[in-house]
Amino acid sequence: MGNKEKLAVIVGPTAVGKTKVSVDVAKKLRGEIISGDSMQIYRGMDIGTAKIKKEEMQGIPHHLIDIKDPEESFSVAEFQRIVREKISEISRRGRLPMIVGGTGLYIQSVLYDYRFTGNGNTGRLRKELQERLRREGTEKLYRELSGIDPDSAIKIHPNDGRRIIRALEIYYSTGVTLTEHLRKQRNELRYDAAVVGLTMDRERLYKRIDERVDRMIEEGLLEEARRFYDRGLRGCQSIQAIGYKELYAYFDGTLSLAEAIALLKKNTRNYAKRQYTWFKNKMDVQWFDVEAYPYGVLIEKITEHIAGKLKISAK
Repeated sequence: MGNKEKLAVIVGPTAVGKTKVSVDVAKKLRGEIISGDSMQIYRGMDIGTAKIKKEEMQGIPHHLIDIKDPEESFSVAEFQRIVREKISEISRRGRLPMIVGGTGLYIQSVLYDYRFTGNGNTGRLRKELQERLRREGTEKLYRELSGIDPDSAIKIHPNDGRRIIRALEIYYSTGVTLTEHLRKQRNELRYDAAVVGLTMDRERLYKRIDERVDRMIEEGLLEEARRFYDRGLRGCQSIQAIGYKELYAYFDGTLSLAEAIALLKKNTRNYAKRQYTWFKNKMDVQWFDVEAYPYGVLIEKITEHIAGKLKISAK
């Protein structure tokens, strides 16, 4: 373990409180935070992705936020490459890299020895698949994926165009299904890692999600989404994000605003459920119930766990 770079990871479902906890833990461990969210990379998508505000960072450096325009695509392979470079860069500065987020496959691809191969045309292929998604709809591409890789299709929601495209892209660029790729991966951790998960009572989490959606609407999510809609952004990976696709349906006139907001809440709750399932089944996580302790005690316990696992000192 001594020759491996040290890495802390904080995961958990949306709205559980990862942002605040990670900043307070980073202050005690001289950490720098790398976003493990596949949508916070996009500029301008601030409210809908619950992007951390400058004042909330409290001076802690944050990486992989606002690095892409919404028109651009972003793959798990690209995330893996950039994050591994950031981990080495932060480590060389004598600080602790901390991945914080809820996009399970992205984070897992960094932690383990995932290898992504292709024929060099994946960018063009991805654009073709995105155009097909726009033209033909998610249902047709989902049926196509079900025929090619039924095991992956079972794990992907039929309306999750981004993940459907990702799985098809891997197959068409390599000739090997995503299921086979994952089966062949080595399960050895690439880093000396401490992985912490935040959890809370499921019903209270769902209530927090509903309240956060209401707060996002009050803060201007409708106007934020409308700006992308008026720019003519269609079929982009970014617009498949929860919070934007539902409001696009309202702008298109297929849903009322109340229906779009209700669907946004439902989709977010379902996403939180899938996040729990992923992290519990795919990663070795030490879970902390955020409601089990006073907040200060929670931070101390998480800090002590990470410091003890990585054999580092805390403030």
